[in-house]
Amino acid sequence: MQCDSASEPSPMFFGFASRLAGLYAAIFAMNGVHLPFFPLWLKAKDLGAGEIGMVLAVPMIVRLLAVPAATRLVDRRGSLREAIVIATLLSVAGYVVLASASGLVGIVLAFAAASLVFTPIMPLVEAYALKGLTARGRAYGPVRLWGSAAFVLGSLIAGIAADVIAARHLIWLIVLGTALIALSAARLEPLGTEPPHLRDGAPAPTLLRSRAFIAIVMAASLVQASHATYYGFSVLAWRTQGYDGMTIAALWGLGVAAEIVLFALQGRLPAFLTPAMLLMLGAAGGALRWTAMAFDPPAIVLPLLQLLHAATFGASHLGAQMFLLRAVPARQGATAQGYLAVTMGLVMAATTALSGLLYAAYGAASYAAMALAAIAGGVCALIANRPRQIATI
Repeated sequence: MQCDSASEPSPMFFGFASRLAGLYAAIFAMNGVHLPFFPLWLKAKDLGAGEIGMVLAVPMIVRLLAVPAATRLVDRRGSLREAIVIATLLSVAGYVVLASASGLVGIVLAFAAASLVFTPIMPLVEAYALKGLTARGRAYGPVRLWGSAAFVLGSLIAGIAADVIAARHLIWLIVLGTALIALSAARLEPLGTEPPHLRDGAPAPTLLRSRAFIAIVMAASLVQASHATYYGFSVLAWRTQGYDGMTIAALWGLGVAAEIVLFALQGRLPAFLTPAMLLMLGAAGGALRWTAMAFDPPAIVLPLLQLLHAATFGASHLGAQMFLLRAVPARQGATAQGYLAVTMGLVMAATTALSGLLYAAYGAASYAAMALAAIAGGVCALIANRPRQIATI
């Protein structure tokens, strides 16, 4: 994605960046509410464990069609901001319908409709962010960090609300979250019209024929998917070991704080940390972190391992986004984000299912499989780091 960097700070930068940061914050705050408390609402709607699992799988299935279709359409029309605004407004309507749904079939259909318009939002926002921030000569990380901070805040607020709001009404917190996303999206600044010779010229190269692109996408997906056991079972394991809720929350918060610091420092990172190198750093962090977790480390070691979240999540995320920024043509920015999101979702879903089986059989030792996934991601990043591969897009 080639954009000219401004030599002087744009007078509109603070407006652009603050509005984009607000949108990231709204999206991740909503996710902080949705992830832990949507299953509680489903249970309050009298769905059993198997039915809840079926409902939770709906976005994973819908995104396979919705995300590639939406991102490719947006790239053809050059209408990123407009697509984000429309998708967020439709998401509000979708979740309002979902809040009124009942029964397994009704909830599945309503959630599928809501997911159809909600799942493309994040890839579109990432494409908008990279294009707009780069045109203004600004770093991505210091804006993106507000999403990570808001996720923690959203989870805390929802946790407090869950103690005073009946479970059957928790869905309205999610509806409120989607409304805040739509309001934030409506305040986004236009990116400007792309020159016709770029938008309507020769067909763009096929991303899926690029070995470097495929290698980077697989590297990012594998390193991110290596968090599956941590996301799914760390709280359960720590509870079993006697850690109280405050300690567990502090450990999770420490990991997110480390991620935020890395995002904040993105503009000051040394030049040798190329996108592929950042992914290799994330893979190395994953190999160390998950190997240590497999040995059920003592409490004094856990904070140090949580700091590695800056590498396993933060560095790998930055590496993937910076590769797309530097190597993918501007007119394919949203399409590339769509491919990354779908691949990451598929690999994460498969790894999550595997982690459940392994954790049931081996407990903490199942983290060893996550270390192997991180190492595999590192190998993919190493392949992508070859100059010949990078030049293929």
